[in-house]
Amino acid sequence: MLLISRVLLLLLLAIPANGSTEPFKLGTFEYDGRELLGVVLRDQHVIDLVIANTSMERHEPLWVKLPMPTDMKELIGRYEIGLRDRIHAIVDAVVPTIDSSRKLSYVYDLSELHIFPPVKPNVVLSAALNYREHMTEMTTGLAAEMSDAKAVDGAPQSMDHFWKREASDTRQNPYLFNKPASIVIGDGDPILLKPKREQIDWECEFAIVIGQPASHLPLEEARQHIFGYTMMNDVGDREGRGDNRYGSDWLVWKGSDTFAPLGPFIVPAEFVENPHSLDIQFRLSGELMQDANTELMQHSVDELVQFVSNNIILQPGDVIATGTPGGVGYARTPPVFMEPGDVAECSVEGIGTLSNPVMRWEDVMPR
Repeated sequence: MLLISRVLLLLLLAIPANGSTEPFKLGTFEYDGRELLGVVLRDQHVIDLVIANTSMERHEPLWVKLPMPTDMKELIGRYEIGLRDRIHAIVDAVVPTIDSSRKLSYVYDLSELHIFPPVKPNVVLSAALNYREHMTEMTTGLAAEMSDAKAVDGAPQSMDHFWKREASDTRQNPYLFNKPASIVIGDGDPILLKPKREQIDWECEFAIVIGQPASHLPLEEARQHIFGYTMMNDVGDREGRGDNRYGSDWLVWKGSDTFAPLGPFIVPAEFVENPHSLDIQFRLSGELMQDANTELMQHSVDELVQFVSNNIILQPGDVIATGTPGGVGYARTPPVFMEPGDVAECSVEGIGTLSNPVMRWEDVMPR
């Protein structure tokens, strides 16, 4: 009886029993003036999720009716409540056709679409100094003279309620800051340099996308609340305030318009076997500037989610960037900064490449 029930359920949801779905990514796009949720296959093809589901429900009599989400946050929140299985079924139906001449009307070439940020998060957080090499480069030499990062020299202690450390743990406590959600931009959108601000730096970061509401999580449950992973370029203005309070003003330093490129897509966590073993690189106009691996993070994705959940209630679609490795422009001798005409490219193994041109604000925004 149990076997019969399982087979019936698979038929109703139209899921192959062998679980053969190939990996996919999820994104938000524009096509012909219409915003759509897309399932990305092989970084080349995009399935219009709503239209594909409608078509298959019409032609597959065993498929139950399942309303599709209207935005990525809704998709994330409902993923474990039927949507995961339906998306897998759609992918399995489409894959045999994408290399054939019978192209389905709801499958587009990626080049036909404009890529939006994959999600419109309510919360965007970034971990500061979460890679030891970056901590070192920002606490020595010229970089330390203009930064409050040297404050990490103090002996670490537990933070009541927020972070309990073991006696053998010599790491600094997790350190995160907010970036305004309104400054998020997508792949291909320009990073805009404000007039007379000439020290604009890059920070390529592997990023967590929250899947389910989370508050005061035990460490061992944190991973269950991660929907997937993406990338963020944590762009920063190193020029400061002009009044020697450089490290204290996160709005000026990290919160300007366009300073949070995000995407291009979200990779569901089920397709990322080990988030702590991924190559991460940044290129500025083709020149390799950062080259590291997420294994070098001081605090794991689980620890960052737990720590944040002790401070705020996380919601589906919220983003936590896990910090940047060494190789930022500010710490170089001489310093190197992004300039108009550059292209900033952040890449993470298995996640993709986030590419943004660098332009002058006054060349893009209306006067």
